[in-house]
Amino acid sequence: MIDYIKGQIIELTPTELILESHGIGYSILISLQTYEAFQLKTDAVAYIHHYLREDEELYYGFATKDERELFRLLIGVSGVGAATARMMLSQLTSDEIRQAILAENINRIKSVKGVGLKTAQRLVLELKDKVVKGEGSEAAQLFKADNNGVIDEATTALVMLGFTKANISKVLPGILKDNPAAKVEDIIKAALKKL
Repeated sequence: MIDYIKGQIIELTPTELILESHGIGYSILISLQTYEAFQLKTDAVAYIHHYLREDEELYYGFATKDERELFRLLIGVSGVGAATARMMLSQLTSDEIRQAILAENINRIKSVKGVGLKTAQRLVLELKDKVVKGEGSEAAQLFKADNNGVIDEATTALVMLGFTKANISKVLPGILKDNPAAKVEDIIKAALKKL
């Protein structure tokens, strides 16, 4: 299985990347996020999702592992194919998709071309818990980097009080959404009310 291809950018369009590595030119389908990341580069590392069916073999490439993991999470939902997932990643950033799922913002998800009401509802229903647990991201980075110390400290305290990390990760996004600048003690107090 191919994890990534590193090479020289031969051709770059908003939907496709031709990457030459060791004399082989790979045709890789990309999202607009990846296109923007590679625009000013001559060399690149594309993280690959190998799409293989009876009648076709395609490479989907991503500028980050995080974007690839979200793509894989999206295509795991019934009714969401690779083309739809790529369209979602082209119209919304990875963080916008995760936030729309966490906030159950059906209209935001439905705003993506090719995603109807039922598909948007299915995405929220099937992925909300997975996104809360950190699935579909390279590392469970649901929160801003400057909050990580506070979140880690609050999580450690809540685990020591006997709560599971799975339950804690379900309530923290809501608490931080309501109060992004919350202090450790505020997060713990709010979490204790919800756990």
